[in-house]
Amino acid sequence: MGKAIDIIKRDGQRPTEPFQREKLHASIRAACLSVRTPDGEAETIADTVCDAVIVWLETKPEVTSSDLRRKATETLHQHHPDAAYLYKHHRLVM
Repeated sequence: MGKAIDIIKRDGQRPTEPFQREKLHASIRAACLSVRTPDGEAETIADTVCDAVIVWLETKPEVTSSDLRRKATETLHQHHPDAAYLYKHHRLVM
Protein backbone atom coordinates (compact mmCIF):
# COMPACT_ATOMS: atom_id res chain seq x y z
CA MET A 1 0.00 0.00 0.00
CA GLY A 2 1.65 3.16 -1.19
CA LYS A 3 -0.05 5.93 0.78
CA ALA A 4 -1.39 6.24 4.30
CA ILE A 5 -5.16 5.92 4.58
CA ASP A 6 -6.89 7.69 7.45
CA ILE A 7 -9.62 5.81 9.30
CA ILE A 8 -12.30 8.05 10.78
CA LYS A 9 -13.23 6.54 14.11
CA ARG A 10 -16.80 5.66 15.03
CA ASP A 11 -19.06 8.68 15.62
CA GLY A 12 -16.11 10.98 14.78
CA GLN A 13 -15.53 11.48 18.50
CA ARG A 14 -11.97 10.19 18.48
CA PRO A 15 -9.29 11.45 16.11
CA THR A 16 -8.58 9.67 12.87
CA GLU A 17 -5.84 7.08 12.82
CA PRO A 18 -3.83 5.57 9.97
CA PHE A 19 -5.00 2.21 8.62
CA GLN A 20 -3.08 -0.62 10.27
CA ARG A 21 -3.10 -3.92 8.40
CA GLU A 22 -1.92 -5.69 11.56
CA LYS A 23 -4.94 -4.49 13.54
CA LEU A 24 -7.41 -5.67 10.88
CA HIS A 25 -5.54 -8.96 10.49
CA ALA A 26 -5.67 -9.63 14.24
CA SER A 27 -9.41 -8.95 14.46
CA ILE A 28 -10.24 -11.14 11.43
CA ARG A 29 -8.02 -13.94 12.76
CA ALA A 30 -9.65 -13.68 16.20
CA ALA A 31 -13.14 -13.96 14.67
CA CYS A 32 -12.07 -17.07 12.76
CA LEU A 33 -10.49 -18.65 15.83
CA SER A 34 -13.59 -17.87 17.87
CA VAL A 35 -15.62 -20.13 15.59
CA ARG A 36 -13.02 -22.89 15.91
CA THR A 37 -11.23 -22.38 12.62
CA PRO A 38 -7.81 -24.08 12.62
CA ASP A 39 -4.98 -21.59 13.19
CA GLY A 40 -3.40 -21.96 9.75
CA GLU A 41 -6.73 -21.50 8.00
CA ALA A 42 -7.55 -18.47 10.17
CA GLU A 43 -4.18 -16.95 9.22
CA THR A 44 -4.79 -17.55 5.50
CA ILE A 45 -8.30 -16.11 5.63
CA ALA A 46 -7.09 -13.04 7.53
CA ASP A 47 -4.35 -12.47 4.92
CA THR A 48 -6.87 -12.80 2.09
CA VAL A 49 -9.34 -10.39 3.69
CA CYS A 50 -6.62 -7.84 4.46
CA ASP A 51 -5.30 -7.98 0.89
CA ALA A 52 -8.81 -7.38 -0.52
CA VAL A 53 -9.46 -4.49 1.87
CA ILE A 54 -6.14 -2.88 0.94
CA VAL A 55 -7.05 -3.02 -2.76
CA TRP A 56 -10.39 -1.41 -1.91
CA LEU A 57 -8.66 1.30 0.16
CA GLU A 58 -6.25 2.25 -2.64
CA THR A 59 -8.76 4.66 -4.21
CA LYS A 60 -9.84 6.34 -0.98
CA PRO A 61 -8.10 9.16 0.94
CA GLU A 62 -10.02 8.24 4.10
CA VAL A 63 -12.81 5.92 5.19
CA THR A 64 -14.91 5.50 8.30
CA SER A 65 -14.25 2.62 10.64
CA SER A 66 -17.82 1.47 9.84
CA ASP A 67 -17.04 1.36 6.10
CA LEU A 68 -13.85 -0.56 6.82
CA ARG A 69 -15.73 -3.07 8.98
CA ARG A 70 -18.47 -3.44 6.33
CA LYS A 71 -15.95 -4.15 3.56
CA ALA A 72 -13.98 -6.57 5.73
CA THR A 73 -17.21 -8.36 6.69
CA GLU A 74 -18.30 -8.68 3.05
CA THR A 75 -14.96 -10.18 2.10
CA LEU A 76 -14.79 -12.45 5.13
CA HIS A 77 -18.31 -13.72 4.40
CA GLN A 78 -17.06 -15.11 1.06
CA HIS A 79 -14.50 -17.25 2.91
CA HIS A 80 -16.13 -17.98 6.28
CA PRO A 81 -19.77 -16.92 6.85
CA ASP A 82 -19.79 -17.90 10.55
CA ALA A 83 -16.68 -15.84 11.29
CA ALA A 84 -18.13 -12.95 9.27
CA TYR A 85 -21.28 -12.97 11.39
CA LEU A 86 -19.22 -12.88 14.57
CA TYR A 87 -16.94 -10.14 13.19
CA LYS A 88 -19.91 -8.01 12.11
CA HIS A 89 -21.71 -8.34 15.44
CA HIS A 90 -18.70 -8.50 17.76
CA ARG A 91 -19.90 -5.70 20.04
CA LEU A 92 -23.14 -7.57 20.63
CA VAL A 93 -21.62 -11.04 20.97
CA MET A 94 -18.29 -10.58 22.75
